[in-house]
Amino acid sequence: MFCIGTDEGVVAKLPKRVLQKCKTSEGLHKISSFIVLQLKINLRMIFNEEHKSQPITKLQVNEAFKQVKANKGSAGVDGVTIEMVSKNPRKYLYPLWNRMSSGSYFPKTVRQVLIPKGNGDFRPLGIPTVVDRVAQQVITTELENEVEPHFSPNSFGYRPNKSAHEAIEQCRINCMKNSWVIDLDIKGFFDNIDHELLLKAVEHYTNKKHILLYVKRWIEVAVELPDGTIKPSEGKGTPQGGVISPVLANIFMDIVFDKWIAKNYPENSFERYADDIIVHCKNIKQALRLLEAIKQRLKDCKLELNQKKSKIVYCRRNQKRQPPFEVKYQEFDFLALHLNREWRRKEGRCD
Repeated sequence: MFCIGTDEGVVAKLPKRVLQKCKTSEGLHKISSFIVLQLKINLRMIFNEEHKSQPITKLQVNEAFKQVKANKGSAGVDGVTIEMVSKNPRKYLYPLWNRMSSGSYFPKTVRQVLIPKGNGDFRPLGIPTVVDRVAQQVITTELENEVEPHFSPNSFGYRPNKSAHEAIEQCRINCMKNSWVIDLDIKGFFDNIDHELLLKAVEHYTNKKHILLYVKRWIEVAVELPDGTIKPSEGKGTPQGGVISPVLANIFMDIVFDKWIAKNYPENSFERYADDIIVHCKNIKQALRLLEAIKQRLKDCKLELNQKKSKIVYCRRNQKRQPPFEVKYQEFDFLALHLNREWRRKEGRCD
């Protein structure tokens, strides 16, 4: 193989047998015409990249694929695996960039799988195609840079340089300062996020048209159920399993809860890890009033508390400071840890 190239890379590749046969002036003319044609195509590609309607580069797509590859995961509805994309990026990643940068990209249906839970129920997990995960990673990276500086320091889930261990430690410290805890559980959070309100929340942080365009398309995509049935969008929900779902959930809850409670109840500390929330109160009256206010706030935002799992918990260990009534709850779960009055006294440990 003989390569004809420039400083920008290879322009044309000619087999040796072609060069050997093209020793005549006519053959050389054909080679020259071929090279000129390839140069025109190359220049047209460069020109198109600089004049796409959406500001998305090939570099962004390539970097996004590296992250998707590192995270691993199975194929979506099209059966295309990470290995297949890795072996032939021009077949999969170049068309993705071309469509995303021109505004003509539309995601494929999300494949749903059911993950068993400890109580016998199942948690639905949405698996976009590998190419769609790359597209989501492109926008997720850009969107995180926009919103991260504005998020509450009390939000710990799915954020850079934040961890569950930090959330647990802050919860322990706040339990030492406050006698009561409100343990909040939102009913079917990811399945019930209202699309209209979610888009308004995203618009609060960015006015970039390409981000708003693709977020809207992703949340409205249909889901393929395990039995093969196609379930169209119902105007609510963002599938767990999507690359962009965690940052969208954080954006939504930052508006719905974090900023609301900081503005209206600044004296109440809290920890939030996605939809897992603990709020600290000084006394039972404050806890009761705040719980009712939170219920109303969530209702206004088209969410609902799980009445069976949400509760007010007394977390004091000192017997002399027990409330003058029977306490129903004196322990709670936070981030898969079972916490009680003994735990709050352990210096910096959660075991």
